Amino acid sequence: MATAQPSRANSSRSKARRRALDILFEAEQRAVSASSAITARREKTDQIINAYTVDLVEGVTAMQETIDEFLSTYAQGWTLERMPAVDRIILRIGSWELLYNDDVPDAVAVSEAVEMAKTLSTDESPQFVNGLLGRLQQVKPTLLA
Repeated sequence: MATAQPSRANSSRSKARRRALDILFEAEQRAVSASSAITARREKTDQIINAYTVDLVEGVTAMQETIDEFLSTYAQGWTLERMPAVDRIILRIGSWELLYNDDVPDAVAVSEAVEMAKTLSTDESPQFVNGLLGRLQQVKPTLLA
């Protein structure tokens, strides 16, 4: 019996999400623009930054004010400032994919964000990310109306 293997596209997209998280985190920590962080990486390393990473970084950056407003509205008992930086950025990436990238099914956007939280953040983070993105998924039609 054959076991399901993750498709190559999913694997490369997962890596792109992780790289986008790294770039957005670095930009926030250094108080520079995300595009400056991408440029610096390209100039100082041999790292290839794929197109989907750039799409994620540019999409999150372009919609960050609106995404942050949605996250603030639906994160019960949490302000953006109080969230761990990694969680905040995972939520921004997941929100952008969920709300603004029609190429990514909603369930995939949520589960990929939860997986990043499992790998990169606290024990409570996956449940928090899942709950908040799940709520945004429920109200998506009204958010985008």
